[in-house]
Amino acid sequence: MTNLEARYDHVIIGGGVAADSAARAIRTAEPDATIAILSADPHSPVYRPALSKDLWSGENPDPASQELHTAEETGATLFTSTLVTELLPNSHSVVTARGQFTHYGKALLATGSSARHLPDVHDDRVLCLRSVGDYRHLRGLAKGGARIVVVGGGYIGTEIAAALTRTGAQVTLAHAGRQLLEHVFPASITGHLEQTFSAHGITVVPGFRLLGIDTGEELVLHSGAAESLHADVAVLGLGAELNTNLAEHGGLDLELGAVVVDPYLRTSAPDVYAAGDVALFDDPLLGLRHVEHVDHAQASGAAAGKNMAGAEEAYEYTPLFFSDLFDDGYEAVGRLQTSMEMREVWNQDRTAAVVHYLEAGRVEGVLLWNTWDSAGRAREVIAASQNGQLAPEELDGQITPG
Repeated sequence: MTNLEARYDHVIIGGGVAADSAARAIRTAEPDATIAILSADPHSPVYRPALSKDLWSGENPDPASQELHTAEETGATLFTSTLVTELLPNSHSVVTARGQFTHYGKALLATGSSARHLPDVHDDRVLCLRSVGDYRHLRGLAKGGARIVVVGGGYIGTEIAAALTRTGAQVTLAHAGRQLLEHVFPASITGHLEQTFSAHGITVVPGFRLLGIDTGEELVLHSGAAESLHADVAVLGLGAELNTNLAEHGGLDLELGAVVVDPYLRTSAPDVYAAGDVALFDDPLLGLRHVEHVDHAQASGAAAGKNMAGAEEAYEYTPLFFSDLFDDGYEAVGRLQTSMEMREVWNQDRTAAVVHYLEAGRVEGVLLWNTWDSAGRAREVIAASQNGQLAPEELDGQITPG
């Protein structure tokens, strides 16, 4: 195994899309800089959204097809299976779980987030889908006829359940709510999704709040309200937790559970930056927020890399997120919460929609349901509404659905 050098100009902690984007930006700006990428993952950086999207529906199921080729294309030295356990800003250094030690000129926290697991459940038939290893393992378990229960009716749970229908497995999607994605979509869309998932052979079990799993010959999943579910495999889509321990123990400022950064993605520690999931940044339209989606990881990683290499460019970007669920797809900008006022605009045959999410009369988010190439316009609508230049009754004609 390659040992760490005594010092690098740039040390990137994390092995995801933000780390890849940062390394590329640094290399473009500083061709001779030394870069180390320290990743706890045993695999090289990949385009992670494909783990629950393209690898199941495309022609090539091999995760190698999603390799970002970060080390080869940036000249960075990549250290996989390398967990950083200490960030020491006073000495500009980091320590790994193996006791290796290196100094940095600039450091980037791109540590992302980790899937929530059930405590005290240790069985290789119970898993989350977060890494290449998780994907390979689930592929091996998802044989034709296997009974697979996906727990969680949110973003990742619905994607995984839809993906698994392509394997011939018997798929059950159990969730705590009344309808899928009810916290982000209006009833007009959640009702359609319920019908679509059922039409594709998925058994949807609402009101299922997972309390525990018995791991005998078969898995038995228990809920407080619904009856128990029996399965060969359980996939947990219970959300994620930000990986901020390193920042917290390093004395960096945290707020709202994330790492506080300035407009240039600098943390409270000198020469330490943060990007991706863990960064609490000032969205130019929506204020302080952290975003756990790939568009933000790419954009903030690139911005951090540029600034680590000497640029003084503020990160002024409102990211989008996206998904495909069978024949439907969407992009969204901003905050989507059904606790807000929702104004829906549908096309004539009700196959596409634009949904505006308002709070105190101002647009906080826009859902583009089967509506494409409109994310830029959605940002303009949010900006105009936030500035008081666009009244709620004027929203209907701003973006054409479809």
